[in-house]
Amino acid sequence: MKFEIDKDKNTIHVSREFEASQDNLWTAFTTKEGLDAWWAPAPWKSKTTQMDFTVGGKRIYAMVGPEGEEHWAVQVFTAISPKTNFQFDDAFSDKEGVINSDLPTMHWNLDFASRGTSSTVEIRITARSLADIEKIIEMGFKEGLTATLDALAALLLNRQN
Repeated sequence: MKFEIDKDKNTIHVSREFEASQDNLWTAFTTKEGLDAWWAPAPWKSKTTQMDFTVGGKRIYAMVGPEGEEHWAVQVFTAISPKTNFQFDDAFSDKEGVINSDLPTMHWNLDFASRGTSSTVEIRITARSLADIEKIIEMGFKEGLTATLDALAALLLNRQN
């Protein structure tokens, strides 16, 4: 996995290859069932309560901890090009999807490509400021994203076998 921060552009770039078809990778990122299977670093779990994968639609979800604690977030989809790209604004929220303005909001741009028997996702996350990038890094974003993408890799590999 590649993880780079561009402090001049307030962006994080993540690149990861998976032993899976582009269709399977796309489905893992764009369906409630797919996301809830991996979108949280273990031992946490993802719980999606609303999923409308359309432009202007949203996903409202919680990361649920081992003691039952919940941290809510909302993703509002801003662009979708089936199987190749989608974008969303991601923010911490309450369980109804009301954004917590005290925490950073980020714009995510995800590109998917096939590489023979494997596929890649290129993720560009843009923040309003370098301080917002530093805040999420301080909150454990890199470690959490690494763990979730590792879980996705294992899940996709198991589904092929």
